[in-house]
Amino acid sequence: MEKNKIIILEGRGFISVNGQDAGGFLQNILSNDVDKVNLNNSVFSAILTPQGKYLYEFFVIKSKNGYLLDCDGGLINEIIETLSKYKLRSKIEIKDTSKDYTVGLLNFENFQEIKNKDKLNTQTIIYRDSPIFVDPRSNLLGARIISKLEKLYLTIKKLNLKIVEEKDYLDICHKAGFPTKGLENLKEKLFGLEANLDKNHAIDFKKGCYVGQENTARMSLKKKIRKRLLPVSSAEDINLLSDIYYQKKLIGKILISKPYPFALFKLNDPDLKEFHDKELICENSSIKIINTLKEV
Repeated sequence: MEKNKIIILEGRGFISVNGQDAGGFLQNILSNDVDKVNLNNSVFSAILTPQGKYLYEFFVIKSKNGYLLDCDGGLINEIIETLSKYKLRSKIEIKDTSKDYTVGLLNFENFQEIKNKDKLNTQTIIYRDSPIFVDPRSNLLGARIISKLEKLYLTIKKLNLKIVEEKDYLDICHKAGFPTKGLENLKEKLFGLEANLDKNHAIDFKKGCYVGQENTARMSLKKKIRKRLLPVSSAEDINLLSDIYYQKKLIGKILISKPYPFALFKLNDPDLKEFHDKELICENSSIKIINTLKEV
């Protein structure tokens, strides 16, 4: 994202988890270490199935009375329903607070300037009563401002920022290998590690138990990750769940289709290094893996 520009993200949703047991409740479920979440630090995390399969991903931000989850707005009800299954006797309140907040995306350099001006040196800061934090996945994705819409517009005016289209951000995410659209298609289709949650800093391997922890830890320790989700490009529209071939060998499957397609690829037999920069065949069309800045 360009400096002095800001993107107001459409389609994001927010879930508040408040109450005296909120921290422990989330710590027992989420893949990242919730104990590290405070006013100075926010994390990217996920909910997995007990088998370690991908379910949902979101940001976790500390709020006045608990925690705020910044997630895909289309999955709000599903995430709340999943969290509620684990509630039992926990003294917490889980609530859809999407109407109360919006997300503004700020260039990383602009965020650094705000921090330097206020002599701050933390990953998350409070600016005009609103948290701003660097995207834990990559500095390429800038910083996120969580604010009420009217307050965000006042912040934009104060910082002399220009509002630009969301497409710029979505293009960056796709090219860098971070899926943002079509996340519902990943649900239970691949393991959390295959969805790159380890590389996206969504998993803390040193924390205690969480849902899906046993299988996730075993796969990581024994290096049993045989597939990875990678962005692809094609001049043609690619249908969901279409097979991908290299020299007549089945090597992958489309899990997210247009406009920002991703596919799950085998890492071995043949080795990904053999075909990652080659033209591949999908439904008689040619596609290519986009070289991301992350190691596969």
